[in-house]
Amino acid sequence: MNLDPAQVKFDERGLVPAIVQRAGTGEVLMLAYMNIESLRRTLETSETWFWSRSRAELWHKGATSGNTQRVIEIRNDCDGDALLVLVEPAGPACHTGKPSCFDRDAANEEIEAQVNRNDLGQVLTELYQFIESRRRERPEGSYTTYLFEQGLDKILKKLGEEASETIIAAKNEEQEPLVREAADLLYHLMVLLVDRGVRLDQLSAELISRRKP
Repeated sequence: MNLDPAQVKFDERGLVPAIVQRAGTGEVLMLAYMNIESLRRTLETSETWFWSRSRAELWHKGATSGNTQRVIEIRNDCDGDALLVLVEPAGPACHTGKPSCFDRDAANEEIEAQVNRNDLGQVLTELYQFIESRRRERPEGSYTTYLFEQGLDKILKKLGEEASETIIAAKNEEQEPLVREAADLLYHLMVLLVDRGVRLDQLSAELISRRKP
């Protein structure tokens, strides 16, 4: 692989979309995102690494499931702002167990399952617990670990940046940018709460106390 990371145009978040395709057959397996570090690790290890936008950390495809993807070739598109990753997969690409994330049945089943089992309160609780585990364990390569190691000032700086980006997104007529920025803002707020030892039940109690009879 002779792709030069310097030729890749990352967006304002430092990300580039990566379409993963089975080498030989051309079957599209998944769409994920890479930042400069995950791209470098992919090139160094010849296995796919991505950046998780929901968890805000690097992830090695198949690290826990064993469903790794051996990289055959990486191609940059004509504008330099998207990647095509040709791989030989060691197992299913989708976490549902389907060979491809673009399997219609798998996608519909996953969406239905998410709607049925996740409300915002549960999602925030699980996110808080995840961030707590990152603070305790400090795994290498984790963005959350990076924030905790940099300390309170860095966490506050990122929270301020995300608040500004949320305000800017709110001026956009489309809802999707606002949803993305609001999710980023909530994540960084959670990091701050964990860092300062503020529990979610304390927030709940405070909000309940403000209810007018």
